[in-house]
Amino acid sequence: MFELPFNHTVTIIIITVIISFLAFSNQNLMNRLIFWPPAMQKGQYDRFITHGFVHADGMHLLFNMFTLFFFGSIIETFYRQYLFDLGFVLFYLGGLIAAIIPSYLQHKNDHRWASLGASGAVSAVLFAYILFEPWKLIFVFFIPVPAIIFAILYVVYSIWSGKKGNSNINHSAHLWGAAYGVIITIIIEPRLIPHFLNKLSNLPF
Repeated sequence: MFELPFNHTVTIIIITVIISFLAFSNQNLMNRLIFWPPAMQKGQYDRFITHGFVHADGMHLLFNMFTLFFFGSIIETFYRQYLFDLGFVLFYLGGLIAAIIPSYLQHKNDHRWASLGASGAVSAVLFAYILFEPWKLIFVFFIPVPAIIFAILYVVYSIWSGKKGNSNINHSAHLWGAAYGVIITIIIEPRLIPHFLNKLSNLPF
């Protein structure tokens, strides 16, 4: 019988799916949890985290949770060594906060701007994974792409799309989340730098 590995990654996914579906049919709940800068003036700082548990639609939710499921458990194995087994949870929540802060500073007086979704934290998890296995294949729309190639394309696309500024996607959160994932993981384990460079130099083809 197939048993689902009930770990912190799966717990985060279950909580996110439940809250996202509740918010899909409850606009008041969505409005309370989404990241909306003017709400900070009312002391609603919990939105730095709650915005990561609501999503724009089913595809937005599916893409983030699908990615988190496949890479979260691997990074969780590393992070659970720290802070009384809660290292991964704190790393993930830290990713939500770190990814949205630059956007908040840019839009803190903009009543028309808002952001939602777990993409910043998921980017942190994915890019932390790339430090361990840069040449592992990641399936992007069923197309196998080496993780390091995907990372480069992801960063370039996010920068380009962010400068165009004609979409509702918060590309800044993707970039800062990715940077957070790499920087924090290296700070915790500096030996990952030579490990990554060694892995990178061993081309699989």
